[in-house]
Amino acid sequence: MTTALLILMVLAFAWSMGAHYTGACMGMPHGSGSIGLWPALLLMAPLTLLGAALASHGVETTVGHGIIDAARVTVPAAIAIVGCAFLLTTLYTYARIPTSTIQILVFCAVGVGLAGSIPVHWATILRLAVLWVLAPVVACGLGYVVTHGVDALAPHAKGATAKGGWLPVLLVVVGAAASFAMGSNDVSNATGVFLMTHLFNVWTAGLIGGVGLAVGVLTWGKPLLKTVAFDIVKVDLAMAGAAQFVQALVVFTAVTFGYFTSMNQALVGAMAGTGFARGRQTVQWGTVYGILRGWAAGPASGLILAFAVTRLMLALHATV
Repeated sequence: MTTALLILMVLAFAWSMGAHYTGACMGMPHGSGSIGLWPALLLMAPLTLLGAALASHGVETTVGHGIIDAARVTVPAAIAIVGCAFLLTTLYTYARIPTSTIQILVFCAVGVGLAGSIPVHWATILRLAVLWVLAPVVACGLGYVVTHGVDALAPHAKGATAKGGWLPVLLVVVGAAASFAMGSNDVSNATGVFLMTHLFNVWTAGLIGGVGLAVGVLTWGKPLLKTVAFDIVKVDLAMAGAAQFVQALVVFTAVTFGYFTSMNQALVGAMAGTGFARGRQTVQWGTVYGILRGWAAGPASGLILAFAVTRLMLALHATV
């Protein structure tokens, strides 16, 4: 019974993430007018599935064995990790706040570990924290540089938002690459617990999670797609292409080393860089500050909620 509940929770969490990251993957192509809303979602869904099934194994291993001691993780503990992360991600998605699901998941695992006396691999947490700090900064710098590079190659694209030429096609291609990267980067947030509990191997875990991601994209992907596409930066084709390319590059680089970083942080960092390349007035700072507040609240809320839920579960178990 508990195993079936864990599988259900994993699928629900993957579904929620699929919806949450539509804006991070296809927001720029859609916001620039290069692709319609439903074509964007229909392109993204199968690519996230492929990324999850084929390229997530290193990150799956990091989540499954590198955050807390997997030998001490029971199925109820895994349910607490995924359940808390799913609840918080869903709440942030409902509020249309593109927070970091990765940070929520990691600190839910830490909360369960602390509450359940499961050793926490702090060295991994430190490496991830350094990556999380560096990723948006690097993306910002690359966004600035790449935007100027695109301007030099296609000066007509500066200020252009209408379709036409090769840049809209390129933008859709890099959006597709970001969708594949999202599958490989984020599926382990939901399915890493399968490796913790030895229920499935990395191939099966990635496939199951990929199905959940794809369904989430198609069924609840529109709100975040619209938020990221239109509320953060006033984009033109050069800015949109540069931001989406840099995001996919930063995320995929992390994945190749077995680590995961926030799709939203990489994108917003890249978008800020493209905004600086155009002048500060292009960045919608009110929305950016709201996202920063979500990033700060995500890890703290994950740690506190998972710790409290685990303590409650242990107390109830002791009274039985």
